[in-house]
Amino acid sequence: MDSKTKVIIFVDEEVLPIGEFITPVNFDLDTRKLIDGLHHLKIVSKDPIGKEGIKIIPFMVRNGPSITIDGLDPNDEVDGILPLMINAYGKGNQKQFLIDGSETPKSVPSWVIAGIIAFVAWAIYYTITSLG
Repeated sequence: MDSKTKVIIFVDEEVLPIGEFITPVNFDLDTRKLIDGLHHLKIVSKDPIGKEGIKIIPFMVRNGPSITIDGLDPNDEVDGILPLMINAYGKGNQKQFLIDGSETPKSVPSWVIAGIIAFVAWAIYYTITSLG
């Protein structure tokens, strides 16, 4: 009988573990082998007298290109034609930053335009009234 606790690590609903280790352990989880989306890490521990414990940790994988969209939010109620701006860009090899396409241009919010118009109108009014 071993005098140390053992942990068995599973990803999602896999029957075969990705690793079985004696504690304490440092473990590198390679998410590049997983598809983008929600996953969970299941860790089963077994102590020297045979008792078991379990811990499940949900996590989100985003290895693929990042996708942004302007003009449609989750659960929006929509009608007619929607002007959408969609951008997707990858992280490259993570040793070199890819500047090309890494920023999503966004339209200027209407409140900013209204604020600029109001400021310009006030400036014109102020200039006319202070001169006379």
